Amino acid sequence: MKAAVYDVQGAPGVLKYVDIPDPVAGPDDVLISVEAISIEGGDLINRRSTPPPHPSWIVGYAAAGTVVAVGANVRSRTVGDRVAAFNMQGSHAELWAVPAERTWLIPDGVEAAEAAVLPISFGTAHHCLFTRGMLRHGETVLIQAAAGGVGLAAVQLASQAGATVIAVASGTQRRSRLLELGADHVVDRAANNVVDSVRQFTHGAGVDLVIDPVGTTLPASLSALAPEGRLVFVGNAGGGSLTVDLWPPMQSNQTLMGVFMGPLFERPGVRSSVDDMLQAVAAGRIRVVIDRIFPLTNAAEAHEFAETAKPLGRIVMKP
Repeated sequence: MKAAVYDVQGAPGVLKYVDIPDPVAGPDDVLISVEAISIEGGDLINRRSTPPPHPSWIVGYAAAGTVVAVGANVRSRTVGDRVAAFNMQGSHAELWAVPAERTWLIPDGVEAAEAAVLPISFGTAHHCLFTRGMLRHGETVLIQAAAGGVGLAAVQLASQAGATVIAVASGTQRRSRLLELGADHVVDRAANNVVDSVRQFTHGAGVDLVIDPVGTTLPASLSALAPEGRLVFVGNAGGGSLTVDLWPPMQSNQTLMGVFMGPLFERPGVRSSVDDMLQAVAAGRIRVVIDRIFPLTNAAEAHEFAETAKPLGRIVMKP
């Protein structure tokens, strides 16, 4: 099969499009003929900074396609099923062997590209907002990096839950789309101070909940939080230090919660929430935003674009 691989960590140019042996489905796996690959933030971080355990390493957390083989122990999937999948590596390829328990059936009416993007973006946003963040109707939520995959999902889900949504993004061109998707206020962080804007929108009270997938924005997120508010930080897209001064949030009785989704996707609650949101896409109740689609042959260009172009939503590749 063809795959985008790398031998040493580094810039997008380390990716090579080559022939490698086909993967084999283990007893608990399904083998997927990949139709769409979602480039996730973790894919970029791994390629950039994590030495591969062996040459011709295939990066990638998320993809969707059709099941072409099933392992001996698998009863929940059959050949011909259309599935979205998550695993810790291997999506940047024509074929992908993943545990059946890390796949979701794709409803009719949902495209492979949408299905590839949804589990991580919307699954993460849902878990951060409701399971960890305990968002309630009528509360106010601040969403950092609102133009990213998790951010766009969080804007829609929070708005539909009856929250007031303050979305933070860079550049005025994103404002109209974020408002369309459910944001009540949009802060252009390139032109405005986020904390000052939040204080203005909330009449000095601060927000009840912050969703922060950036990491480097944690000090601002804490400053925007109301007393007894909650902060959920997920990932470290900014790539900087996660060190913060904990004395002020302690004095304000605030709650800080970290989320790392990797081990959570097999939990029944997370799995069922992803199934529900795939059905919501099919019904047109939520939208998966895809900025651009590249061929897998141009994986290096796709990674470069995802890192530097400040896309609105996810970048997808197709074999």
